[in-house]
Amino acid sequence: MGKLLTLDEAIRKRARLRDAGQTLVFTNGHFDLLHVGHLDYLEKARALGDALFVGLNGDASTRRLKGAGRPLVPARERARLLAALIPVTAVIIFDDDTAAALVRALQPDVYVKGGDYSDKPWPERDIVLAYGGRVALIDYLPDHSTSALIAKIKALE
Repeated sequence: MGKLLTLDEAIRKRARLRDAGQTLVFTNGHFDLLHVGHLDYLEKARALGDALFVGLNGDASTRRLKGAGRPLVPARERARLLAALIPVTAVIIFDDDTAAALVRALQPDVYVKGGDYSDKPWPERDIVLAYGGRVALIDYLPDHSTSALIAKIKALE
């Protein structure tokens, strides 16, 4: 089971992983209304290395990026849920719109995004490639998204 870390704690833990020759995988997202699609994604990400750090968009950045009414679940609660998942080694809450600063600080061996980013810009990609890291896209489970779940809930009204 993972734990919620500050950036400084995550940097120290990253250094220990590197010293031990272990591979760090990093991903990030909102993970609002945690569902099996998230779990599948995180399991696939963890399979790419020895440890998985998850950057979690804080409440302010989620509101900016997802709109009014989001997040549905506060960041501390989302972080607690993520940290309890077996594939997750650590969770770091951040309030920037991208995880670029986290990626620069942690320099993960593998940076992972969902398959929906194949045709979208992701600034973290160039950062990872510049220091010699690897990037990977992971396909989502079809029909498993928070937006689809919200739509399904709204249809109940």
